[in-house]
Amino acid sequence: MKLFEGLTQYRPQALGVLRIMTALQFIEHGSQKLFNFPASAEPHALTGLTTVAGILEFAGGILLALGLFTRPVAFLLAGEMAIAYFMAHFPRGFFPVNNGGDLAISFCFIFLYLIFAGSGAFALDNRRSA
Repeated sequence: MKLFEGLTQYRPQALGVLRIMTALQFIEHGSQKLFNFPASAEPHALTGLTTVAGILEFAGGILLALGLFTRPVAFLLAGEMAIAYFMAHFPRGFFPVNNGGDLAISFCFIFLYLIFAGSGAFALDNRRSA
């Protein structure tokens, strides 16, 4: 449609905003696991697996927000979310809306997209390659 063709020029900026906003949400999950911030009604017990997940989410989210090492970090985080879905959510039921896994699936596929699309605008990766 002609109406939307002009938006194509803003694709790098839209990708950058998607990366940053997804990373900021992901950082919250890591900081909640590691530091209970923002405060949760049911704080996570810091087992070995929860600690690793928290570190990946917090540190990986920061790297993604900055757009630094976007593709390899997105690869690690997509894998983490796939593992989280199949370990924590899928055993509770088949449908993601019922097993609470819809967010893990969404994160996983956004990270998969970032592997292929790159960091977009507003990324430190763009300065490293220049």
